[in-house]
Amino acid sequence: MNAKNPSASTEGTALQDASEMSDAAEKLNTPLLEIRGLHVCAGELEILKGVDLTVNAGEVHAIMGPNGSGKSTLASVLAGRPEYTVTGGQVLYEGDNLLELAPEMRARRGVFLAFQYPVELPGVRIWQFLKAAVDALRAHRGQEELSARDFDRLLREKVKMAEIDPDLVKRSVNEGFSGGEKKRNEILQMAILEPKLAILDETDSGLDIDALRIVADGVNRLRNASNAIVLVTHYQRILNYITPDHVHVLQDGRMVRSGGPELAHELEARGYDWIKDTAAVDA
Repeated sequence: MNAKNPSASTEGTALQDASEMSDAAEKLNTPLLEIRGLHVCAGELEILKGVDLTVNAGEVHAIMGPNGSGKSTLASVLAGRPEYTVTGGQVLYEGDNLLELAPEMRARRGVFLAFQYPVELPGVRIWQFLKAAVDALRAHRGQEELSARDFDRLLREKVKMAEIDPDLVKRSVNEGFSGGEKKRNEILQMAILEPKLAILDETDSGLDIDALRIVADGVNRLRNASNAIVLVTHYQRILNYITPDHVHVLQDGRMVRSGGPELAHELEARGYDWIKDTAAVDA
């Protein structure tokens, strides 16, 4: 305390507290993900041609569109896959430049990608893979590794939630798995890692109705007020089980229409051609 002016210390503390409260309020109002005018190329081919998207915590966004419209490219760029080149625009994650972060740092910061075609990792057992991922996250947060007993308890809880055969986690990642088992394994990873931003790239692709329901149930259990989900899909059927807050149509590398859940039903009934025709008239 300042002996000559005791109130100076109190005033300084109050100013610091006010500044911290202001910073916290600003962070609270910052979108989780903000994409501004994103242009992306693969080689000489421009795929994304000025994409804008804002995602807040607590929201589920469905991105729909015909094949070749750029949906999977957008998901891959957000995750940091190196085969794409960003030629313009910004991607902000919690207010920071996501494009400057290496893929592993994006993952540690809470960005998760569920692949359309999950890869096999021969020789790497699922439980080993998940334990290493959890420990890497905890190290990033300055926490100790989970004990084997605590991790086993967590794994058993999430395996039950994802409705996965417990014996599968003893096998190599996705090796010899059916399409449904691979997608359930993606949901298990999501459940274990608890990402802030989950990007699901056509998770419904190749699933029968039972596997689709299980995957959708897992997503619904994991959505909450502090995370967000970007669901990339070609068909409306998964949206019968997961109700999005916002639906966007990506066509020819541009977001051409946005709306609520009713837009997905309109697309199911009318297809994508009417969107293209309307966008041409508007242009």
